[in-house]
Amino acid sequence: MTASPMRINALIIDATDPDGLAVFWSELLGRPVMGRTGPYVWLRREDGLGLGFQQTAEPKSGKNRMHFDITSADPAAEQQRVEALGGRRLEQYAEGGFLVMADPEGNEFCILPEGPFELDDEGRASYLS
Repeated sequence: MTASPMRINALIIDATDPDGLAVFWSELLGRPVMGRTGPYVWLRREDGLGLGFQQTAEPKSGKNRMHFDITSADPAAEQQRVEALGGRRLEQYAEGGFLVMADPEGNEFCILPEGPFELDDEGRASYLS
């Protein structure tokens, strides 16, 4: 019997305020909040992938071990929108050339341009010039 490949069903983000974080990501991604189930708040499932926010007692500490890369035709404009929604730019990563942002609870994510962009031999980007 051949095993079926596994697939990612949902990404879950721990949050001290799952309702508030769901609203932030809902606005950012254009995925409406679909409801709450126990400690989880869910955004609309798209392309088979769920995105949920799980109530936790502890705030985030340290750097994420995994982060989202989201794309935009205009990363600079998206930076302003993220900041208006309560997020912030993480300047400590500016040397790498990526637009690294944090949501209101400090979870890191990158805003990348749509289409290809160059990386140097050390993995630094150059799309923010």
